[in-house]
Amino acid sequence: MGMLRLRRERAPRQFSTGADIATGPKHSVTPGVMALSEHDAGNLIGQLKAFGATRWRSITQLLVTAVAFVALWLGMWLSLDHGYWITLLLALPAAGFLVRLFIIQHDCGHGSYFRSRRANDIVGRVLGVITLTPYDYWKRAHATHHAMSGNLDGRSVSDIDTLTVKEYRALTRWRRLVYRLFRHPLVLFGLGPGYLFVITHRLPLELPLLRTGLWRGVMATNVAITGLLVALAVLIGPIALTMIHLPLVLLGSATGVWMFFVQHQFEDTYWERGENWDFVQAALRGSSYYRLPGVLQWMTGHIGLHHVHHLSSKVPNYRLQECVDRIPELKCVQPITMLGSLGCARLALWDEDSRKLISFRDAVGLIPKPAPLG
Repeated sequence: MGMLRLRRERAPRQFSTGADIATGPKHSVTPGVMALSEHDAGNLIGQLKAFGATRWRSITQLLVTAVAFVALWLGMWLSLDHGYWITLLLALPAAGFLVRLFIIQHDCGHGSYFRSRRANDIVGRVLGVITLTPYDYWKRAHATHHAMSGNLDGRSVSDIDTLTVKEYRALTRWRRLVYRLFRHPLVLFGLGPGYLFVITHRLPLELPLLRTGLWRGVMATNVAITGLLVALAVLIGPIALTMIHLPLVLLGSATGVWMFFVQHQFEDTYWERGENWDFVQAALRGSSYYRLPGVLQWMTGHIGLHHVHHLSSKVPNYRLQECVDRIPELKCVQPITMLGSLGCARLALWDEDSRKLISFRDAVGLIPKPAPLG
């Protein structure tokens, strides 16, 4: 909101709600999609203020999700004596509820799940032990993501590393190889998620040492995770614990990273530099409307309605669909289907000329041979 207030001191500008829409000489406007003036954009954000948290819905969602997760976890434990395939089958819905717990923690970090900041922080820190995510550190990092999403000059450690074609062109052969490996689906959605949640979150080296409060939060989360795992290992045995919890962590983290990826990494997404960047455009054009089947949308806390979430992070997950249903402008964003989203996995470079996210193959004719290794 502060960004919008600063811009009101300048000449009026235009905003648009379509995934293919922008204004100015660099862009073309798709017919039939509503364009928003700066005043209308402010009104749109103002309408979302009416969709705040309600205590009973937050508590009910938290209890239903936590009880379902614990019940499925216990079911996995009991199933170990009857066939590991049953355990792995139960891991699928259990991982879904783990993702749902993360979404609740995510909302707590935005201060949107409860009206009380203290309640948000308490619940968020407790859930951080279950999701292997240090709450206070993640809360600050994720706020940076929201403040700079779609800003080429403000890419942060909380984003998925994305280079422009020109930046990739300037790399040596070795560094191009490293980037290509990082962006490979097997790394990005296979090895990477487990590494992020199990290792990186235990010791976030990019966090300045002077941030002693955040480091205390990270270490406190690590101590609590260690204590919980030791207690469970004593109760059911370390082998049984590994057979139960490892699949959960791997499935849940991979799902979470995939959701975050699709929310911003699609062909007609939004990236701008410097003063050309705009908060509203970044939300409506650079955050996807991921249309999932009903059960999956419910399991992922409606976070696929990401354009709404980036317009106002104060809307709790269980009211995002209500926003889309009641505010016509939010329906103008072109949705991405579950099948269509699979093609996003090959996209890796932002082409500033065509203003599209493209694949390495698409970039072949745009990139000369790299410099020598080194």
